[in-house]
Amino acid sequence: MTELIELSRPATRIVALTGAGISTESGIPDYRGPNGVWATRKPPTIGDYETNLETRKSAWNFRRENYPVMQARQPNLGHLALAKLEQAGRLQAVITQNIDGLHQKAGNSSDRVIELHGTTHTILCMKSGHRFTGEEIQRRLDAGEEDPHCPICGGVLRTSTILFGEALPKDALERALAFTKQADLMLVIGTSLVVNPAARLPQIAIRAGAKVAIVNREPTPLDDWFDVVYRGDSGPALSQLADAVIA
Repeated sequence: MTELIELSRPATRIVALTGAGISTESGIPDYRGPNGVWATRKPPTIGDYETNLETRKSAWNFRRENYPVMQARQPNLGHLALAKLEQAGRLQAVITQNIDGLHQKAGNSSDRVIELHGTTHTILCMKSGHRFTGEEIQRRLDAGEEDPHCPICGGVLRTSTILFGEALPKDALERALAFTKQADLMLVIGTSLVVNPAARLPQIAIRAGAKVAIVNREPTPLDDWFDVVYRGDSGPALSQLADAVIA
């Protein structure tokens, strides 16, 4: 912890890369964990979702039951610490693989949170691109709709999260790369670093001259690259870090 604080103390252009591990302390299962989505149900491909009514009905039924639970989740110490670092002028951006919106709920500016995998809180029309809030579509699901369509053009609706077989949003990826190359410190938090292109960002930061530290419960394939490796829960570690470097 001392090494992590000392590495972070002089940094003024911190960029955080966060994965599912930062949100497990808020009660959201890691996708790869025993209670995660990949273990309990198979996410659809984008092609199957668009053409298969039964796939969509299953996805909407899952959302009808689980979205209120996601809405009720609250930021933990880790999210709050990153918001505190931004408010102190030390954190430039959060690049996240998470779709839960907890960074914004904690107080990070929406324009400084780059959601590589999209967000569960926005619904997108696949035909026209019209967008709707999660709450709006939830009301339709609760009213009995099994496969809601766009009320404007009749197109297929989907959550604005990345499905299998779909590329990451170009704008989000370009912004993530830009912030990464400008960082003087990248904090890698709660990610296994096995999913590209997010897994390549720490290496890009290093090549651009940044220091890199990781806070994670488990080893990752890139640990030998990093200046500091902290093994443990991210919430208490980031809270202690923020208090130390801002004081």
